[in-house]
Amino acid sequence: MAVVDRRQQVLQAATKSFSLFGYKATTMDQVAKIANVGKGTIYTFFTNKEQLFDEILREVIMDMKLIAEREIKRERSFFDNLHHVLDALLEFRSEHELFIKLSQESRDFGTPQANEGLDKIENVVLEYLEREVEHAITQGEVKPCEPKIVSLVMFRLYIVLTAELSNVHVPLTKEQIKSYFHLFLAEGLAE
Repeated sequence: MAVVDRRQQVLQAATKSFSLFGYKATTMDQVAKIANVGKGTIYTFFTNKEQLFDEILREVIMDMKLIAEREIKRERSFFDNLHHVLDALLEFRSEHELFIKLSQESRDFGTPQANEGLDKIENVVLEYLEREVEHAITQGEVKPCEPKIVSLVMFRLYIVLTAELSNVHVPLTKEQIKSYFHLFLAEGLAE
């Protein structure tokens, strides 16, 4: 008979519950029911809902870091690598139901924990971008600039082109996104 990893079972159930109901509406009773364990089993691993949520976020962030590391190929240009990484991370985000629910909960209810969770994830992406901008500066691929500011502008621009623009315009293809991203950041608008 297979040994069941109860902790992992609880984490999977909690991820499902947070993805379905959001942070605010998830209860330890729901997690226990989905995991098919007693509520006491959850408390042997996690002291409260906040700690359980933080562990799920930690795992998601680790997955995102692995995706970014996998996408970077030093033989490619900075902008090609940037596009690959952001595309992979945003695809991961769009497929991960937890992101969708947290974004909805943050927008609709302003739940502090949902906001904090999204902020943690965004900060990891921004720190990663900042390091890549610094690397590109040292390699002479990007003009000397403030990496923190540039990484934030890049990240926001990518979100606008991939997600927010579709609210007022026909969604762009990946190639169009790449083209606009390159136009705004690498070439500039001036003739």
